[in-house]
Amino acid sequence: MSGSCGGARHVHQSSSKCGASQDSARNGEEAKGLLDVHGADSIIKEARSHDYYHTLPAFCCTRVKWIVMGLIGLLVYIRTLFSSPSLHPNQTFVGEKLRSNGTHDFKRTVVLISIDGFRADYLDRGLTPHLLDISKQGIRAKFMRPIFPTLTFPNHWTLITGLYAESHGIVANNFWDPASRSEFHYSNVKSWRNASWWFGEPVWETARRAGLITANLMWLGPTKTSSGVETTYFVPWQDGVPLNEKLDQIISWVDLPLHKRPQLILAYDQSLDHAGHTTGPMSSAVNRTLQQIDSFARVLHAELQARNLTDIVDTIFVSDHGMTDTSHPEFIYMDDILGAEGVKMIEHEDGWPSMGLRFRPEANETHYLQTLIQAAEANGHKFDVYTHETMPKRYHFSDSDRIAPIYVVPKIGYALTTYEQGTAGMSAGSHGYDNMEPSMQAIFIAHGPFSTVAKALQRSVLPASHLFSCLNAGWHAVSDATHVIEGFQNVELYNLVIKLLGIQRYAAKNNGTSGFWDMYF
Repeated sequence: MSGSCGGARHVHQSSSKCGASQDSARNGEEAKGLLDVHGADSIIKEARSHDYYHTLPAFCCTRVKWIVMGLIGLLVYIRTLFSSPSLHPNQTFVGEKLRSNGTHDFKRTVVLISIDGFRADYLDRGLTPHLLDISKQGIRAKFMRPIFPTLTFPNHWTLITGLYAESHGIVANNFWDPASRSEFHYSNVKSWRNASWWFGEPVWETARRAGLITANLMWLGPTKTSSGVETTYFVPWQDGVPLNEKLDQIISWVDLPLHKRPQLILAYDQSLDHAGHTTGPMSSAVNRTLQQIDSFARVLHAELQARNLTDIVDTIFVSDHGMTDTSHPEFIYMDDILGAEGVKMIEHEDGWPSMGLRFRPEANETHYLQTLIQAAEANGHKFDVYTHETMPKRYHFSDSDRIAPIYVVPKIGYALTTYEQGTAGMSAGSHGYDNMEPSMQAIFIAHGPFSTVAKALQRSVLPASHLFSCLNAGWHAVSDATHVIEGFQNVELYNLVIKLLGIQRYAAKNNGTSGFWDMYF
């Protein structure tokens, strides 16, 4: 890993592409309202009838009224822009600056907690009142969109690098790497601890380069990066550790003396994902786990409040992906499409629930690709078949040799298998599907100095926002009780964390949108 990019490959900015597609859509909508030039003269003559001139004064009054209202709104907007309000104290509380909680000095701190498999609409079940209360005191997003594939390991590395899978190299929970001729598999802890798998620079490495103390509580990834950097404090992943023990560890780090206290704390919990896989997203087990997570959030928030740290610590709850019901899928057998001989020609299969296919050198890969494409069309597109050239651009999932040359991606409700694999391994809930699917969306909830600033700035433009909707850009819903920002892609999170810590000048290259968070600061 070299340079500030930390070895990241093929890093692309996505904002320009997105903007181009939006412009194209707008142009298409505007084109629908264009006047046919051949019929323009007749329409104008018809408009100049007696009735038209008779109603002209009323029409002019209406125009004048709207012009006056527009001018008033413009004056309010200009005043908002040029009134040079003083900065909110939280905007300058970064880096080495200290703030007292009344008894001790603290530096700006970020606690980032990932709840694996926390689907965005789980918040609507009425089972997480404390998380919702925290979000009302702070802010939350309508959703946070995971990268494709919507799997645990790719998305957890994206959350802390700001990179798409094709750039950071973790392209699935299991995949074959033709360069090293070895397999990455999530169940082989010794293997995935190997730093050579992980490209890009995690936020804790950026923080360490900036001189900050950091802590990692079971966040998925390598113990240290390939450049040899590790967190100051590290608790390796272990299955079955109760939430209350994780809570105790977080608070113990917060309570350390200033010269030992971490400014960045990462924490991970998989209990909700486990419940979703085992019994499905609509199960009582998932609901019980949601209540346990809500209790964890309540106690954590109460502990921070008791220490008078809510204006010092930014607590951010996120997830990596959602969950969908797969208890009764329609199975699609590759043997029925490729034939028994074709299945035997598959040398490596990656990326469940998708099938990333690598055929043996002696196989007629072109023939099998065309067979799969024809089968997808004949089956009403229950699944899609892609190559690196035809992969949807919005997936950002083609520019890596670790991505299999042929990718079969099932739609929700369908499962890919072979007769040898059978159906026994299918769980009641799963993920990994199209990252635009509502059931795949993740959560983002933030409370602390950041949310205080964002809400204060939004209120400062409120008088003009009724007339100029652009002033509400970035906000999905705003009221006295709640502030909900628009949904966003999780590649943006890395840049938020380094901005909160005030270490932007150390930032590694990433796929986040430049200036994305400026509207909230």
